[in-house]
Amino acid sequence: MDQGRVLRKQSVEVEIEAPSSLVFDIIHDYKRRLEWDSLLSEAKVLDPATQAAVGVSTRCVGKWTSCWMVMDTRYVSFDRGRVAAVTLVNRPWLFESFHATIRHETINDTRSRVIYIYAFACRPKWLAWVWEPMVNRLLKRETHRRLASLRCYVEASVVCV
Repeated sequence: MDQGRVLRKQSVEVEIEAPSSLVFDIIHDYKRRLEWDSLLSEAKVLDPATQAAVGVSTRCVGKWTSCWMVMDTRYVSFDRGRVAAVTLVNRPWLFESFHATIRHETINDTRSRVIYIYAFACRPKWLAWVWEPMVNRLLKRETHRRLASLRCYVEASVVCV
């Protein structure tokens, strides 16, 4: 990525009726990820690791709505129950760079807040002015859906929209 290039940054949050450590564990359990993640068709920790941690790489593959985009990321931060962050390590057709941080805040013993923060730059650079506003709207909408799905999954709600 060019040093002077500004990344698009956005955040989305949701409150969940569950402790932050439980929500954190569910989000980063790739064996259970497809049970709640509405955006993905595949999610896995890459060998030789078996679970998420700093330095571990993962692969997430979107559904048809994202053209089955493959995003390989590496954990750069992992503090159970509080925060985890990843950075993109492959080069999918759309992204020059992508970074995501998931923060967890305890509201009380049984309720927590998840704050998903992402920053990205699209490629090719000469089309970024067109792509990035559209991609940002799409990512924000899909992140709202994913977090709503996560909330429903964690709370084991019968009625989920």
